[in-house]
Amino acid sequence: MARFPAYAPEFRVEIDGRPIPAALRGCVSRITYTDGMQGADRVEVSIANENLRWLDHPLLRIDRPFTLALGYAPDPLERVFVGEITGVNASFPNGGMPTLTVVAHDFLQRLTTGTKDRSFMLNVPAIGHFPLPDPLVTSLVSASNLLIPLNDPVGAALSFFTLAVAYAVSPVEAKRGVRLQQSESDFDFLGRIARENGWEMYIDHTLEPQGSVLRFQFLVQDYTPGLSLAWGQSLADFTPRLTSVGQVLGVQTRVWLPSIKAELVVILGWDYDRAAFDLQIFPGLGDVESVVGAARARSLLKVEAVGPDMVPRKLFSELLPRLNNRLTGSGSTVGNLAVKAGRVIDLRGLGDEFSGLYRVTSATHTIDGGGFRTSFDVRKEVWFGSIPTPKGADGPARVNGRRIG
Repeated sequence: MARFPAYAPEFRVEIDGRPIPAALRGCVSRITYTDGMQGADRVEVSIANENLRWLDHPLLRIDRPFTLALGYAPDPLERVFVGEITGVNASFPNGGMPTLTVVAHDFLQRLTTGTKDRSFMLNVPAIGHFPLPDPLVTSLVSASNLLIPLNDPVGAALSFFTLAVAYAVSPVEAKRGVRLQQSESDFDFLGRIARENGWEMYIDHTLEPQGSVLRFQFLVQDYTPGLSLAWGQSLADFTPRLTSVGQVLGVQTRVWLPSIKAELVVILGWDYDRAAFDLQIFPGLGDVESVVGAARARSLLKVEAVGPDMVPRKLFSELLPRLNNRLTGSGSTVGNLAVKAGRVIDLRGLGDEFSGLYRVTSATHTIDGGGFRTSFDVRKEVWFGSIPTPKGADGPARVNGRRIG
């Protein structure tokens, strides 16, 4: 008789660089790992605490190094999380089993401690104060928290380019674009820089040294799906949410150029026919409606006037979230570690409007008495509508190339 590989959910928890004792492992009733693009990744380990044997145990103290690997036996496990214990919660129910919940976060949580006041600039002879480019600012702040910054090449190049253009147009205004961190945590400060540049900021646990690489990813050019899930087969359920609330066709601002004593109107929109950004710049003397038309003018989001150095940041930070939150959703599948925050997945069998490419914004992997399952939140980014999905028949989920559902 042919034998087929039997898959069983498996995990490995290490504290202080060593696997937890067999007695403690045997008391683990549930493990939940949440991987997201907003905030630190989080692990919760639920432990049956019979006779309070694990209460005040020295192994479960705050700040101890913590790693988690998940997968299926007999295949090798994938180390998905590196961080440290940040909390221990106890429960003493009336008539039930006492429990402990050990909580760990990745090293992004280091950035949330305390606030700072500082500026990031160069003092150039004969020029004066000059703002540091954003990729350099993020690198300095990351390194001060013992994290290794990884700036996306395309996003970093655009940031350098916009600063150079701003300085060429108006050196005086460009100098006012010095990054100021005023009573902000490093997390809030870096998060603000990321939003203004259209970057996502998160710890990338797939890169070495694991747990220490802080990634600033420009997502516009990253749309290759790493996984295909079909409803009724590998996709257990999916709930899409389509909304027109907050939707705009473009963002409009005004900018004053002291060097030529003129005001310009700048409009950044999205051209759905060409699947490309549409940038319009024209003198601010006339009526906007006469240039873009009355219908489009009414659909523009008007933001406050800014200096030349702030125009790209302001327009992108206002437009991108509105474009990408029109269609979101949540779903679940059999436990699959290919579902990771920041990755693109292809969902099929959901009709013309809801099928297609989605960006995973959060993934939660859970192992408990019910087995191994993965739930996720996604968004359909506006440019995905023009990208053809890979050809091929819908199929079941696979682990290491083998069918598991």
